[in-house]
Amino acid sequence: MKTERLLLIMVLLLTMAVGAAKADETDVADTDSLSPDGKPLHKMQQKIKYTVRGFDRLEDEYIEPQHYEWSVMLQATRNFEEFILSSNGQSIMFSPDQRIKLGPYFGWRWFFLGWTFDLKNLDIFSHTDKREIDFSIYSSQIGVDLFYRRTGSDYQLRQVRMGYGIDGTRFEDTPFSGISVGITGVNAYYIFNHGRFSYPAAFSQSTCQKISCGSWMAGAGFYKNTLDLDFEQLRSLLEDKMGANEAVKLDSGLMFDRIKYYDYSLSGGYAYNWVFAKNWLFCSSGQVALAYKTGHGDTADDYDGFSIKKLNLDGIGRFALVYNNTRWYAGATAILRTNNYRTERFSAINIFGSFNTFVGYNFGLKKRYRQK
Repeated sequence: MKTERLLLIMVLLLTMAVGAAKADETDVADTDSLSPDGKPLHKMQQKIKYTVRGFDRLEDEYIEPQHYEWSVMLQATRNFEEFILSSNGQSIMFSPDQRIKLGPYFGWRWFFLGWTFDLKNLDIFSHTDKREIDFSIYSSQIGVDLFYRRTGSDYQLRQVRMGYGIDGTRFEDTPFSGISVGITGVNAYYIFNHGRFSYPAAFSQSTCQKISCGSWMAGAGFYKNTLDLDFEQLRSLLEDKMGANEAVKLDSGLMFDRIKYYDYSLSGGYAYNWVFAKNWLFCSSGQVALAYKTGHGDTADDYDGFSIKKLNLDGIGRFALVYNNTRWYAGATAILRTNNYRTERFSAINIFGSFNTFVGYNFGLKKRYRQK
């Protein structure tokens, strides 16, 4: 999937969200059969209008709707990533230095736009080969995640196990620029108990959960994954760190140039919002995906490479602690994802996510709340 296609999907999802946001301006039961000028709608138009509004239909006893049109927020984000390669008893963990980004956000109903900058690099126009788009829509009924990640060249060796009798600690925190990981894809899921359970209360602060409640979820996803490795650079780096009387041979399963595979998945899971005090919420959510992966890889000892056709399990966890009194809100969220590929020959595990802390302020009462 090319970048242009991903951006097109984002535009379509934003268009859908705008329709739902506009639908929130009036009472659903009284206007589903009328157009803005008061004329009756065609049955198909009524059905489409009802479906779009259903994305945020909820039960007021359990969930307090958003009272305001606008919001401002300050957020700090720390991204996390690890990549683990293993083969025949050898394993190497790669990860970049963890950086903290800070920036302001401005919101209108469902949408937040903002700019974050790296606190270790205040030159926002500096060149970097890291490219990340991580875009999520949280409505009461459905959720959508889009990814576009291209790692930079700032990885380091973290945990290294080369075999019995070899001290792997000597390799730790050694810079290594010979690995590049890319993930592009989309994941969508349906929330069954969407009238009483609110994902937005935990992750977009656009509603408030009033009574503890949970929900089962089911979804589907598609991802394109690429992994490039300069195994000659890796082998040379390991040999340079070895002692004069030691020898290490990199396993052939780790001697590949490029792996490219497609991931088709079906997922299921459960989420729970715990309201442990007035205006306070703790959310815990987990999904497991059964993923079919197909593609191709090139290794040093296989001129024609090898094919990939495998079922694996992937996962995603979301956690949030939020205070929200409808005017002010603050809290923290953590989102962690795993992308696995395992065969008898070798395994590749990509773990990535983000930890966010935020504080925000809502303003501009909606029409329906101005007279209350």
